[in-house]
Amino acid sequence: MMPLKKDPRSVLSNSVANQTTADTLPLDRRGFISSAAALGAAVGTLPLLGSTALGAQTIGAQAVESATEVVTNSIPKSIIGNYGPWASKLAEQPPLLSLRRPNWPNVDAWRQAARDKATELLAAPTIPQMPQVEVGRRTQFDGLDIEHLSWQLPYGRPTQAVVLKPIGATGPLPAVLGLHDHGGKKYFGLRKITRTDAEQHPLIVAHQQEYYGGLAWANELAKRGYVVLVHDAFAFASRRVMFEDMSEIPWGDCRTTDKSDGEPETTENVQIYNAWASAHEDIMAKSLFCGGTTWPGVVLAEDQAALSVLLARDDVDADRVGCAGLSGGGLRTVFLGGMDDRIRCAICVGFMSTWKDFLMNKSFTHTWMTYAPLLPRYLDFPEILGLRAPLATMVQSCYGDDLYTVPEMKRADEMLQAVYSKAAAPERYSGRFYEGGHKFDASMQHDAFEWFDRWLTPGGKAH
Repeated sequence: MMPLKKDPRSVLSNSVANQTTADTLPLDRRGFISSAAALGAAVGTLPLLGSTALGAQTIGAQAVESATEVVTNSIPKSIIGNYGPWASKLAEQPPLLSLRRPNWPNVDAWRQAARDKATELLAAPTIPQMPQVEVGRRTQFDGLDIEHLSWQLPYGRPTQAVVLKPIGATGPLPAVLGLHDHGGKKYFGLRKITRTDAEQHPLIVAHQQEYYGGLAWANELAKRGYVVLVHDAFAFASRRVMFEDMSEIPWGDCRTTDKSDGEPETTENVQIYNAWASAHEDIMAKSLFCGGTTWPGVVLAEDQAALSVLLARDDVDADRVGCAGLSGGGLRTVFLGGMDDRIRCAICVGFMSTWKDFLMNKSFTHTWMTYAPLLPRYLDFPEILGLRAPLATMVQSCYGDDLYTVPEMKRADEMLQAVYSKAAAPERYSGRFYEGGHKFDASMQHDAFEWFDRWLTPGGKAH
């Protein structure tokens, strides 16, 4: 659901077929011996000197071609050709700051060292910890009190947000920061997972039907007695790049000379914007690198600002706050949950695999929001979320999700189990797998909400 330039024809079976184990080399010892044996057998079929020269050349050429094919076929395929196996071996395994290394007997010392390095490499911009919040209109809908908020960060247009809670509820209540998805749809943000009135954009209706079982999951969670805040992420919706703010890009997929911000809500113009914004991610990412920051670093900083807004509310129990999201929201959960202990319970949905999976098979399906240069040297992707151990964590994955491969999703789950076991808190991690594709449907929401109830509500377990 966050396919940036995703080819919908990609299928899970092809992805699994391209998998290699963690120990496979481009041509390891076993592969070399096998290939050498094949080459020797082929050469052994060559006629002796004195046979017809043309026949010898022909048979010899066939034998060498056959042997070459054996060697070539022993190299696993990847989305970067035969460079994939080499590139996947550049970082040490386990990575340098992995808790799976035997030199980390103390979990607290590991967490501090790993977070320090992750903070350095994410290079998040410095923004106010607590922005000045403006409260807009207050409404009621779907059994909920709804507040419309906004705040101005040091850059970009104001961030729009909504707060949902049961009508008449006072507090302090447990709370969740709802993190919306990517989905290749940058025109929309918080609207993807909320419903604030009876009128919805037809594209949002279709989006919620496809990925959320027709539900606005932030509303459903709020009805259970939570305060839920959802805000527009960096470069989405109220935070999106506006054409009127840009200098001209005269050619290519990101051309702006024929683009306008006029009539933005028409279905046609929303789709035009979403296609343009997907292509523009390349430019945004390169520009952020030139500025000395990273896309996940910017998103993390803005999500932390939104978390501060939520925690400062009088109706929120600041000791019982979680976060959750599907796809791009799951990615945001990995970084926010892994880097900020104010999140007492984190639920990552539909975004869990390994750096090797991205490198070898799936980076073409994912956004630039995922990548921080050099970070894979120090932590594998699931270990970023594991930085929060022993705090409560759930990961939900689907066997038919073609944004990842099943073997690497399973390997990521094993890594998180190992982290929580070493942190002496195996019961605080739950990795669950479901049938079907990329989604956060009603049954998955039910499991997720029960996990929140278990760790965040007064009647649940201690957090």
